[in-house]
Amino acid sequence: MFINKNIITGEFIKRPNRFQAYVIIDGEEIMVHVPNTGRCKEILIPHTKVVLREEDNPNRKTKYDLIGGYKGDKFINIDSQVPNKVVEEALREGKIRGLNEYNIIQREKVFGNSRFDFKLTNSKGEEYYLEVKGVTFEEGGVASFPDAPTERGRKHLLELIDVKKSGRGAGVIFVIQLEGVMFFTPYDDMDKKFGEALRFAGENGVDIFAYDSYVGENFITLKDEVEIRL
Repeated sequence: MFINKNIITGEFIKRPNRFQAYVIIDGEEIMVHVPNTGRCKEILIPHTKVVLREEDNPNRKTKYDLIGGYKGDKFINIDSQVPNKVVEEALREGKIRGLNEYNIIQREKVFGNSRFDFKLTNSKGEEYYLEVKGVTFEEGGVASFPDAPTERGRKHLLELIDVKKSGRGAGVIFVIQLEGVMFFTPYDDMDKKFGEALRFAGENGVDIFAYDSYVGENFITLKDEVEIRL
C-alpha cells in the first residue's frame, strides 16, 4: 500500500506521553501525534530521523502523524493503523499461506463476546477469524511482540481458542513493520503472560503467522513469511 498523503522528515526530540511527541521540522520544534501506544524506545531516540505524514483535518490539534523512524539505516514503520490495511491487501491478493481460499473478507467482526480484525469466509461457507498484531521491536535481527504489556492482546489469543473449538478456523498474524529479520519470537521479558498465551493458542490449533514487510517512507506491503520460534 502507498501512503498518498504528503510525507516529510524531521528530527525526534521527545515523547512526553503515548500520543504526543516533539519533532524539529525546518528548524522549528512542533508537537505531533504518535499513532502507536507501544513504547518504541529503541526507535524514538533523541535526534533520530523520523518520518511524518501530513494530515488535512482542520479540527486536529496536530498537523502531522509520526509514522516511522530510522534505526541506523533501517526504516521501521510504527503506525498501528497500518498492519490491518497491509493484511487486507495481502488477503485480497492471496499472499498469506493457507488463507487464499477465503474470498469474502470482512473487517471488525464479532464472535461471541469478542471483536476480531477479520472474518473470512470461503465458497463452502466455512469461516475463519484472524487477529492482526503489528510488530515494531527488533533486536539483533530478531523481531518480538509486544514491546509493552498487553492484557488485551493476551485476551484475543485465548478467545481465538474458543473460535477454534467452535469448529471454525482461527489465526493470529504478526506483521513485522520492517525488512530483513531472521525470525519472530514472543517478547517474554516484556510480557510473559502474552508469550504463554501464544504458545497455548498454538497448542490448541490456532494458526500463528509472521511476515516481514517491504517498507519505505511512503509505502508498506507484506513481504515474506518469517520463521517463528516459540
